[in-house]
Parts: sequence; C-alpha cells; structure tokens
Amino acid sequence: MKFIKNHLMFILPLMAILLGIEFYLVFDRTTDSYEKGLKEGYTMFVVSKKPMTFNDFKALNAHIASSEKIKREAVVSDIVKGINNSNKKEILKALPYFYNIGLDSYLHTSELDKIKNDLESSNDIQRVETFGSSYSSAYRLFSFIKFTLKLFIGFMGVVSLLLIIKQMEIWKYAHKRRMQVMEIFGAPLMLRSGVLFKVAIADAIVATFITAMIFLYIKFEWAAKSGIDIMMKNQEDLFRLSDLAVLLGSALIIVLISVYSVVFSSSGVEE
Repeated sequence: MKFIKNHLMFILPLMAILLGIEFYLVFDRTTDSYEKGLKEGYTMFVVSKKPMTFNDFKALNAHIASSEKIKREAVVSDIVKGINNSNKKEILKALPYFYNIGLDSYLHTSELDKIKNDLESSNDIQRVETFGSSYSSAYRLFSFIKFTLKLFIGFMGVVSLLLIIKQMEIWKYAHKRRMQVMEIFGAPLMLRSGVLFKVAIADAIVATFITAMIFLYIKFEWAAKSGIDIMMKNQEDLFRLSDLAVLLGSALIIVLISVYSVVFSSSGVEE
C-alpha cells in the first residue's frame, strides 16, 4: 500500500502538468479554427476615388489578404428608385468606389490602426472604416481567455513540479542505505542515483499513458455524446498521435530535472 501511495504521490502531480500541457495543445488547436472564423468574418470597409485592384491594396499593407468590390448599384439602390436612367447614371458616375478588405490573420487592434493609416496614406482612398469597437471587444475577450489559461497552466505546473521534487527527496531517503553502500565502494554520484532515475522514468511513462488514455476517452467516447458544439466540431483535434510524443518528452524532461535537482542539491547521502 505504501509502495502504491509513494508512486501516486509522484504520478499525480506529473499528470497535473501533462494534463495542463495537453489542455493547452487542444485549446490552441480548437481556438485556431475559431480564430480563423473570426478572421474570415472580419473585413474593413474602404472608399476610394478610383477603381483599385487587390495588388494596389496589398502594396499599401502586407496584411491585406483579399479585396472584394461592392457594386455601387447595390449601395444606391434605394436612392435611385423612381429616377430616370440618365440621372441614375449621373449619380452612379459621381459615386466613389467601395471595397471590403480581408486580412491574413486575427490581428491586434494596434495593427488595425496601422493598416488604416497605411490605406489612408494613399491619395486614392477617401475613407477607411475598421469597425474597431466590435473587433476590439472580441479580440480582448479571446486574448484574455488564452492568457488566463496559460497563467493557470503555468501556476499549476510550478506547484506540481515542487511536489514532484519533494517526492523525489523522499525516494532518495528511502534508498539511502543502498546509495551509502555504493558510495563506500566508490560508485560515482550518477550511478548511485540510478535507482531514482529508473523509478522516475517508469512513473513518467505511466503518467503519460494514463493522460493519453483520458484524452482518447474524451475524443472517442465523451465528445460525441457531450452535446457541446465546439467539442463535436473539433473532435479530431482533441488528441493526436503527435501529442503522445509531446507528453512523453515533457514527462521525461520534468522527471530528469527533478532527479538532477535532488541529486545535486546535496553533497551526498546523509547519515
């Protein structure tokens, strides 16, 4: 029972870190599609004195990814009702040209202001409307959620790492006698600590396996039945084979840091 408890005291904090890493990977992938939707749904409105091409806009700012010309007839359709064709042509001739401008990514509001300034620096452009208020609100909410998640994962990671190091110190004292004997026979420090490395690496593999199983269950069983729209739409992003390598690599790095910190924090095994 004590054996299981000692290993759980190591595996559970390590799983907390791995769950945090995997949650971040999943969040990053799922929000990437959401961010793409926000980017595709956002356009600037540009009024120009003369017809302009996509290359004309692109030359003004590299973030511009598309331009769509708005038919002037559609803009003044209500105004020209009942007006004869000759007057209608005169009104259309006097009108400027209208464009919807798309961007290549979901940018900070300061970047929007820069794009606006770049566009308005052209003598051919009369006005640029960025709809910055609604964009800024969505962008800040999105950024706040991402920042909060990173902060929480970082805090949880630090606390869990301290618990892992504490458990490693307990293991060091549990194997004190064996390490003392090896020290008497002149075994180098790393060889004396070999048992700590073996136990830590074995538990790292167990923690990685359990974490992967949890997310595989979420992906193939829970997500489809959850009724949560974003989970059902992004089911494939909930766990990927490459995540297993990331989790295992992270777990091994964490346990190696923990073992090294314990081994080198003392000059030898205490009496």
